[in-house]
Amino acid sequence: MKTLKFKTNINCGGCLAKVSPFLNAEQTIKKWEVNTTIPEKVLTVEIDDSNPEKVINAVQKAGYKIEEME
Repeated sequence: MKTLKFKTNINCGGCLAKVSPFLNAEQTIKKWEVNTTIPEKVLTVEIDDSNPEKVINAVQKAGYKIEEME
């Protein structure tokens, strides 16, 4: 399992409600959370696969911006 971090524009409970079905549907994602209290709105994901594209695609399908953090 690998932990990946992404900068997003998911910034409120409504945003979380919109993106949740997309992230929950991705089977390689085991756990995820968004810290909406910091400016970067960091999405932290525990994933079985080391491919960040699956997370990026899920968030973009929900209509949000996302970029992988180093």
